[in-house]
Amino acid sequence: MARVLVINAGSEGHINPTLGVVRELIRRGEEVVYFAGESYRDRVERTGAEVITFDDARFVKAFIAGGRSPWARVGGLLRTADIVIPGVMEQIDGQRFDYLIHDSMFGCGRLLAQLLNLPAISSCSSFAFRPSGFDGLFDHLSSPFPDEVNERDRLEFQRIALQVQEKYKVQVGSAYEAYSNPAPMTIVYTSRSFQPDGESFDETYKFVGPSVAPRSHDPFDWSRTDTSRLIYISFGTVFNRAVDFYKLSFAAFGETEYTVILSVGSQTGMEELGDIPGNFIVRHYVPQLEVLQRAQLFITHGGMNSASEGLYYGVPLLVLPQNADQPVVARRVAEIGAGIHLDQEGLTAEDLRAAAERVLREESFRKACAEIGDSFRAAGGYGRAVDEIFAYKREVGLDS
Repeated sequence: MARVLVINAGSEGHINPTLGVVRELIRRGEEVVYFAGESYRDRVERTGAEVITFDDARFVKAFIAGGRSPWARVGGLLRTADIVIPGVMEQIDGQRFDYLIHDSMFGCGRLLAQLLNLPAISSCSSFAFRPSGFDGLFDHLSSPFPDEVNERDRLEFQRIALQVQEKYKVQVGSAYEAYSNPAPMTIVYTSRSFQPDGESFDETYKFVGPSVAPRSHDPFDWSRTDTSRLIYISFGTVFNRAVDFYKLSFAAFGETEYTVILSVGSQTGMEELGDIPGNFIVRHYVPQLEVLQRAQLFITHGGMNSASEGLYYGVPLLVLPQNADQPVVARRVAEIGAGIHLDQEGLTAEDLRAAAERVLREESFRKACAEIGDSFRAAGGYGRAVDEIFAYKREVGLDS
C-alpha cells in the first residue's frame, strides 16, 4: 500500500472526474489524502479519502484579482500559491507520501511536487495542451484585449512568478507550465478521438475517457415529469450567473411541448427569474448524470466535464461558451458534428429554439454523439486511470 496526496483546488468540473479514480485507488489498497476546497469536503470524504481543505472564497478571490485577460488568469493561478502551498504544507507536516496527483490547471500542483520531491501525475479534466498548442490558443484568447492590457498583465505575471520562486524556492517556468502543470504522466479524461489532434500526443498522455462514477445526491422525483421531449439546461456551478439567458430560454421554450429542466446553480436567486413557465422545472442543483440519461438535448456552457458527460450518454449539445476552455470545447463539439456552437451575443429566443429543433430533428447529431460516446467508454474510465497510475508507480520504483 502506498500513500498518495491529491491536490485539486478546482471547481466541480475538476473535482468530479477524480472521485471515481480516488474511490478505485482506495479499493485497490492505496491510502489517499485529498486537498480541496472546503465546500467539496463531504463529496470527497464519501470516496473514503482523508480530506484536508482550504477556504474556497479566498482562493477564488485571489484567482480573479488580476483581471480577465489570459495573462491575468495565469497570474491568478500563481496568486493562489499563498493559499494553496501553506495550506498543504501545514496540514501534512510530518506525514509521508509516496507520490502526488495534482490537477492540471489549479492548485499549484507542480510547485508542490517540487517542494515535496515526489513523483507526480497530472490530472487533466480539460483538453490536453502541449507547449506549441497552448501558445497558439493563448495568443488567440489574448487578441480581444488591447496590447497595453496584455503587456501589463504579462509583466504582472512575471513579477508574481519571481515572487513565488523566491518565497517557496521553486521553479515556476513559463505561462504554459503555470497553467497546465505538466508532469511525467498525464491522465486525460477524454478519448483520443475527442481530443483535438489526439494522435499527435505521445504515450505519457493517457486518454482514459470521462471518469463517470455514481454521485450521491438528493432524490429527484420523476413520477410527474414527461421525459419524452426533455431538454436540460445548465451553465455549471461556478461562473454561472446567466439570468438573462435563463429568461431567454423561458421565451424560447416556455409553454411548448418540451419539458425543460433548468439548473441555475447557487449564485442565482429564484426571485431573479420572474415568472417561470409551467413546463420548466427550475432547481439550484439537479443530479446531472441522472438527468442526462433521460434528456434529448443538453444546452450547456461547454465546461469539459459537462460536455463530456452529455456526450457519454449520447445527448446532442447546444454550446454557449462563457470563458476559460469552453470556446475550445464548443468548437470541437461542432467539428465532430455532435452539436452546435452558439454565440450568446445577439442571440434571440427564435434563434435558440431553431437551433434546438434542428439538433433534435437531424439524426446526424445523435449519430455523432453515439460514436464519440463509444470512444469514451472504450477508453476505460477511472479503472483504466488507476491501471495507468499503478504502471507509473512501477516505473518509478514504487511497489504496487
